[in-house]
Amino acid sequence: MYKIAVTGDYDSILGFKAIGLDVFPADTPDEIRAMLRRLASENYAIIYITEQAAAAVSEEISRYKDRITPAIIPIPGKEGSLGIGVSAIKSSVERAVGIDILK
Repeated sequence: MYKIAVTGDYDSILGFKAIGLDVFPADTPDEIRAMLRRLASENYAIIYITEQAAAAVSEEISRYKDRITPAIIPIPGKEGSLGIGVSAIKSSVERAVGIDILK
């Protein structure tokens, strides 16, 4: 059975534990990279990652872009949104449809 994880800085992700998601704090780019690899190998189908963490390891996230699982989804952290999540959705829609329909 597939699982859902959340990773990023501790303060941003702790609340997700209350709704039953598995939380994995990681702060440095090396920790975040290692955590993504670990979660991908442990049957996590969805990995939510704070936008700040995603920005630090964008090359690692791109390794999983064309795979079915895990789906790595950027979410705003405690510092607010960097626009990475919206940009990723626009890019995915444009790739699927062929044009930018979310202008």
